Amino acid sequence: MSNRFKPKFNIKKGDTVVVITGDDKDVKKPRKVLEVFPDKERVLVEGVNIVTRHTKPSARDTKGGIVKKEAAIHISNVMLWDAKKGEATKAKRTRENGKLVRVSKKSGEVIK
Repeated sequence: MSNRFKPKFNIKKGDTVVVITGDDKDVKKPRKVLEVFPDKERVLVEGVNIVTRHTKPSARDTKGGIVKKEAAIHISNVMLWDAKKGEATKAKRTRENGKLVRVSKKSGEVIK
């Protein structure tokens, strides 16, 4: 993907989000973003989209077996969590002291 038309996402690593669609949908349970993949438009969210992987024994992992771990979900399936209001919110970008900051549309608070 070229940098010229690279999309900007309002979700970053470490943000608190809620899953709004899919099997793990729960709009009242905030979860933490572990990683963002902007080129694939996907996010890795704590405790969401758990998949099982069958691993062979190797030098690093002497025990093989079944491992459960999170898989990435599409970024459109999550929404930022507004702690002040206690619900999901959209974000807008505004300039504050010459810096771009994300601001919650519901409460008007700056998202850190």
